Amino acid sequence: MSFSAVTPLLQTLSTSDEVTLMSTTTWTRRHIISLADFTNEEYDTVLRTAASFREVLSRRTKKVPTLQGQVVANLFFEPSTRTRSSFELAAKRLSADTLNFTPGSSSLTKGETILDTAKTYLAMGTDLMVIRHREAGVPQAIATEMDRLDSNVGVLNAGDGQHEHPSQALLDLFTICSALDPDYPSFSLLKGKKVAIVGDILHSRVARSNIWSLTASGAEVHLAGPPTLLPKLFEQYTASRDRPSSSLIPHPSPGKLFLHWDLNPALEDADFVMTLRLQKERMTQNLLPSLREYHQQFGITSDRLKLCKPNVKVLHPGPTNRGVEISSELMDDPKISLIPQQVTSGVAVRMALLYLMGSGKA
Repeated sequence: MSFSAVTPLLQTLSTSDEVTLMSTTTWTRRHIISLADFTNEEYDTVLRTAASFREVLSRRTKKVPTLQGQVVANLFFEPSTRTRSSFELAAKRLSADTLNFTPGSSSLTKGETILDTAKTYLAMGTDLMVIRHREAGVPQAIATEMDRLDSNVGVLNAGDGQHEHPSQALLDLFTICSALDPDYPSFSLLKGKKVAIVGDILHSRVARSNIWSLTASGAEVHLAGPPTLLPKLFEQYTASRDRPSSSLIPHPSPGKLFLHWDLNPALEDADFVMTLRLQKERMTQNLLPSLREYHQQFGITSDRLKLCKPNVKVLHPGPTNRGVEISSELMDDPKISLIPQQVTSGVAVRMALLYLMGSGKA
């Protein structure tokens, strides 16, 4: 799809709030559960649609009627601030009605099953369900049930266990591509770039989704962390052109993936560094001697970034443990840190995802 394909959408968004937007490309994906089978065309569609909605968010009137009359249910079975607020705001910016689920005050406490909860929201007229759960596979199970019921409801995975977090990886992708070209963020811009992902990769669904998107773009991805948080099992993710069809990555990717138990090789000549939160709530064993020792070995600081490219940029999906994964000085440095842009990009990207999934129902 050419850049001109998104121009009609951008012009429509910029000139009138009263028209119904027409999709600028064919989008056939009802659910977004994983990025493992995303195509390059789908990545570009998300990036360019998000760029259009970023223009909307810069206007005085930030609301468009694209999903007016539709219902978006945010079913968050796990605590969240950024993701939940971002999806809620994205839905409201698209003029959708929103339903927010709180497990502590729901019928789950009375013995209701997750699928029955989802079917309750279906009966209320929900069009799109955004699901977060601490167990992997729950969004897929709900999507399968919605399909079985022939409901035409779209399900979007907002993070499930140690599986994936597609919308976070897509907003990371949008943030990085926008840093490379603010006017035309394109998937091809990442080809040949080196991206280091550092930290608690074992428990990170964000890292798993980023592995799919970044390697598919042609970027060279380097994972770094202590052996307890980056076990050898991640070697099966290693991308190569000649891997067998039974590999964990189901389609050929021009990117490369490398594992490091030492930080320096991962940072050397890196264009982007993404540091991950230590997910202590998911650690069932003592996987680290201390937070202080972790910071000494794998914490991202200005001195360590001297190994990277001169114009290196740093990302963090949040929430952040200041002084552990990244120094406060670096986190607040506007010349290096893309963390605020990630939060801002989250609304535009989630608007794009809800629009693409819901536009066929408008």
